Amino acid sequence: MKKSKYILNIAVIFLLTVGVLWFALKDNYKEVLSAIAQIRPFSLILILCWGVLYTVVWGFVYFILGRKYVPKYSIGQGVLVAFVGTFFAGITPSSTGGQFAQAYIMKKQGMRVSDAASLLWADFIIYQTTMMIYVTILFVLRFGYYQAQSGWFNIILLGYVVNAVVILALYTMALFPKIYIRLAGFLAKILGKLHILKNPEKTKDSWNLQMTSFTKEIKNLSTDIKRIILCALVNTVRLTLLFSLPFLVGLALHIPLEWPQMLDVIALSSFVTMANSFIPIPGASGGTEVVFNLLFSSMMGTLTSAVMILWRFSTYHIVLLIGGICFMVAKNLYERRDTMAKEDSIQVE
Repeated sequence: MKKSKYILNIAVIFLLTVGVLWFALKDNYKEVLSAIAQIRPFSLILILCWGVLYTVVWGFVYFILGRKYVPKYSIGQGVLVAFVGTFFAGITPSSTGGQFAQAYIMKKQGMRVSDAASLLWADFIIYQTTMMIYVTILFVLRFGYYQAQSGWFNIILLGYVVNAVVILALYTMALFPKIYIRLAGFLAKILGKLHILKNPEKTKDSWNLQMTSFTKEIKNLSTDIKRIILCALVNTVRLTLLFSLPFLVGLALHIPLEWPQMLDVIALSSFVTMANSFIPIPGASGGTEVVFNLLFSSMMGTLTSAVMILWRFSTYHIVLLIGGICFMVAKNLYERRDTMAKEDSIQVE
C-alpha cells in the first residue's frame, strides 16, 4: 500500500474519531469530562497501559511460534512483531495490512519469508479458533438474556455466524483442499468473464498457492500440540484482558459495578468484537464506538461515553501510536544494520 493511502486511512480514522466523540459528548459532555478528570492518576495510568499489556501478551504467541523456526528468537522480537501488526492492522481496511508488515519485520529478524508466512498462518488459525471457542461459551451463558432486551443483538448474532463460517471454511479447506482449489479456479474464471479480474489465471494461481500454504501449515501445526496449547492459553489471557477492561474503567469512574457483573462485561465486550466483522473501515473506527455505547448503556448509564473513550484510547489509539513508533525505529535500525554489513563486506573484498 502506498504512503498516500496510509495517510488517507489515518485521516479517515481521525475524522471518524472526532465525529464519534462529538456524538458521545454532545448531550452530557460536562458530566463525562468531569468524571474522567476525577480518576486517580494511578487508575488512569493502569487503564492506559492495559491495551499495551494486551499487545505485549500477544507478543508471547510470536515468541512461542518463532522458536520453532529460529531457536534464539526472543520475547522482545515477538513483542515488536505484535506492535507492528497492531499498527498496520489498525490503519488498513478490515485489518488487511498487518501481516505484510509483520512478515517484513520477521525477515529482518533473520526468519525466512516462507517460515514467517507459516508462522502468521499458525497465529491466525490458533487465535481465531481460541476466540470462537471463548465467545461461543459467552454466547451460551449470556446471549439469550441480552437478546431478549434489545433487537441490536441480532446484529451481534450475525457477526458471530460470519466468524463461525470463516473458521468452518478454514478447517474444511484443510480437510478438502482439492474442492477449494477447483472452486477457486471456477470463481476466477467467472470473475474474469465479468471483467472483474484482469488476469484470472494469475489470480487463480495466487489463490491456489495460498491454499496450499495454508493446508500445509495446518498439517504441520497439528503435530505440535504443545505449541498449540501454549498459544491457546496465551490467547485466552489476551482476550480476557481485552474484554475485561471496561469493568476496570467503570470501577475507576466510580460506577457501582459488582464483581459478578464481570462476566457480563466480558460477554458484552466480546459481542462488540463480533459486530466489528461488519465494519471494513480502518480500525473499525466509528462503528466500534457506536456499538459499544449501544451495548453498554444499560450497565454503565450516563457515563457509558466516558468508559468508551478511555477503553478505546487504551486498546486502539495508544497501541497504534506505539506500534507506529516501533515500526519506524525498527525499520531504521534494520536498514542501518544492513548498510553497515554491506560496507563491511566491500571493505573485506
